[in-house]
Amino acid sequence: MALFRTAEAGLTPTITNCSVVAVDHSNIYYRVCAGCERPLADPNPDDPSPACIPCCSSNALSPASFASKRLFRVLMSIATDTKVFVVILFDRAARVLFGCSADEFFEYAKSHPFAARTAGKALEGEMLRVTLSHPKNGNARDLRVVSVVPLRSGFQPIITTLKELYEMKDGL
Repeated sequence: MALFRTAEAGLTPTITNCSVVAVDHSNIYYRVCAGCERPLADPNPDDPSPACIPCCSSNALSPASFASKRLFRVLMSIATDTKVFVVILFDRAARVLFGCSADEFFEYAKSHPFAARTAGKALEGEMLRVTLSHPKNGNARDLRVVSVVPLRSGFQPIITTLKELYEMKDGL
């Protein structure tokens, strides 16, 4: 499988079937400004709400200008019939697999500390149809998953699987 380069089209996205080999569960989301979605630095303990300079300077009186939210950024390895790739799923594609927003997953993970690791394990072996594209940023190196469709007929979003799993554990 390759992404094709043509003179007139640039990089053509490729659709392929694959299997999830592994998921990096150590850092699956990042913080952005709720107004403009610019990435924000991780907050330090003394200042838990990092501010977005462009939004805060133009909207100094609005409390919403200080709001932030989380978006998914999931790094995973996938295997096609010929090759193993490292790919990255951003928010829109990752929501299909997780079944919730990154903020919702973060809140759930606060009460279930191993939720991210368990989510990665639950995704391993999952068959997917993905559309891959090259990054638009010249510094980025990983292929982007711009759309994803689970191929298993009984697929459940990760948040549903986790809730069922932890409910069973709590019931024992």
